[in-house]
Amino acid sequence: MVVAAASGVGKSSVSRALLESEPELALSVSATTRAPRPGEVDGVHYHFRSMEQFLAMVAAGEMLEHAEVFGRRYGTPRGPVEAALASGRDVLFDIDWQGFRQVKQKLPADLVGVFLLPPGLAELERRLRGRGTDSEAEVAKRMAAARDEISHWDEFDHVLVNDDLAATVEQVRAILHAARSTRARQPALAGFVAGLLAGG
Repeated sequence: MVVAAASGVGKSSVSRALLESEPELALSVSATTRAPRPGEVDGVHYHFRSMEQFLAMVAAGEMLEHAEVFGRRYGTPRGPVEAALASGRDVLFDIDWQGFRQVKQKLPADLVGVFLLPPGLAELERRLRGRGTDSEAEVAKRMAAARDEISHWDEFDHVLVNDDLAATVEQVRAILHAARSTRARQPALAGFVAGLLAGG
């Protein structure tokens, strides 16, 4: 499952809440070339890599997706995702529309995309300013990037307006549970139904 949104919409908050309530859901930890922020741990929040290391991973085909955002590289290492899926766990991706598009090309039958919209651009700007860590120029840059990100809303099957965090989390959980119950995602179902029909 990909949960995508512009910066400040609440994607990380929704993802954290979902992971806390869904034990069978694993977070895909992205690799990045940006420096760690205070409190961030390598391998937990991100896999922090130099530009050279990151580009080597891309060249070796070790990334499911990758993109450049604000001059930094971000990407999803393939190995941990494939290991989680092989063990029967679902994987949550906290990536942007570019990453979603790339993963969809590689895993088209097994991907659920959810796009989160802000209640309005004024509210989004208020949230970005509320962080208190960005300069005026940075806020302006993020707002321009948000408009671009939002323009890709129609590439996703599920689109939600995040005006109430708890309600949005419940909606995303409902989408996840509905996706898990599709016939294609229940390979043991045919045998179970055959047993029912045979009177077992």
